[in-house]
Amino acid sequence: MELETGAELRRSGGDGALAVVCMNGGQGGEVAGTWSATIEWLVGRLRPSFPELRFAELRYRIKSWRRLTWCIEDARAAIEATGGERTLLIGFSMGGAVAIGVAAQPSVEAVVGLAPWIPDRLDLTPLQGRRLAVIQGGLDRALPGVPGIAPSHSRAGFERVRALGIEADYTLIPGAVHGLAVRPVGDRLVPLPRAARWADLVARELELFRSARR
Repeated sequence: MELETGAELRRSGGDGALAVVCMNGGQGGEVAGTWSATIEWLVGRLRPSFPELRFAELRYRIKSWRRLTWCIEDARAAIEATGGERTLLIGFSMGGAVAIGVAAQPSVEAVVGLAPWIPDRLDLTPLQGRRLAVIQGGLDRALPGVPGIAPSHSRAGFERVRALGIEADYTLIPGAVHGLAVRPVGDRLVPLPRAARWADLVARELELFRSARR
């Protein structure tokens, strides 16, 4: 479905009160948004184990950190369109910053950052009263022409969050790179090293979310 901002959203899974809204990464160049191979693979892996959860995947208008404000607007519209009474956000790479930027939305209870980009200029106060879980690949690095998030970066952001008294935890996956899957040709998704471990850790967060009571 098209959102009022011009972004797109696709939903799957249950239609109850619990929603999981997922946000893609980005890049420096201002290019049209795409569906995330990492998020698509992860949702496909988790959905059978959590049939009552309503999953939503966001495709930004422009997937660039130069348009972070636009991406945050897209994410806010996605949360509203998904309509969960209780919401967990999953943000991959730049999507981590986007998820933090919209965490103050009333239905949001927790944010899961997958190798999250948490720049020093990012306002972390939207996380007040929420929980942040950071999951990071140990071999993640930015390479020429290929975005990446070094563990030192996500750890520094995590420490900033903790310094504000916000509940948060950090898990490093040895041997994991940036992301869970790629789409080299056509629609076929190819999982990256340690993808199953990423999925298991996110499943743990979904279980906590599902069993929590506000």
